[in-house]
Amino acid sequence: MQPRRTFLLTATVLLVQGCTSMTGGSAPWKGAVRRHTAELGFRNWIVIAEASFPAYSRAGAHQVPANVEIPEALAYVLEEIDQTQHVKPNVYLTRELRSMSNDTAPGIDELRAKTKEALAGIEATSLDQESLMSLLADANRSFDVLIIRTTSALPYSSVFIELQPGYWDAESEQQLRDRISSERKKPATP
Repeated sequence: MQPRRTFLLTATVLLVQGCTSMTGGSAPWKGAVRRHTAELGFRNWIVIAEASFPAYSRAGAHQVPANVEIPEALAYVLEEIDQTQHVKPNVYLTRELRSMSNDTAPGIDELRAKTKEALAGIEATSLDQESLMSLLADANRSFDVLIIRTTSALPYSSVFIELQPGYWDAESEQQLRDRISSERKKPATP
């Protein structure tokens, strides 16, 4: 009797795991985000994409389906980035997003409000979507890009995150460059 019970228990667990994967349960996309976030570094990108975002075919582009809306995925990604010490997010929203109205895109006001809430005080830069797509394409030639495709079906709602060093900032970089420049100008001493 014991072997049959073990078999039935094992079969049930496998069936439940298979169904969760097929229905887009949250664990698979969160695990993929956690794994990729730990691997990504400076100049890599993460896109929390709306449903019609184009698929990338280049090596280095990793696409993860997430059965959630953009704000939920964004909050999770930012939380994962915050857990690392090696990178911090530079967030971009499309300029078109702030100009859209509920008349032409029903639900856009709610999405904007939830996206702002998910950003948790992080300042986002607005750029035209075409510019962001060009930056992403350029980055994908040399660096990895993680695309999390959500169920959000509103135009221009994708969120773009360029990863920056978590332990070095632009001001520190400028000070270093200034110091190197001034050292080059000094006469050589014997």
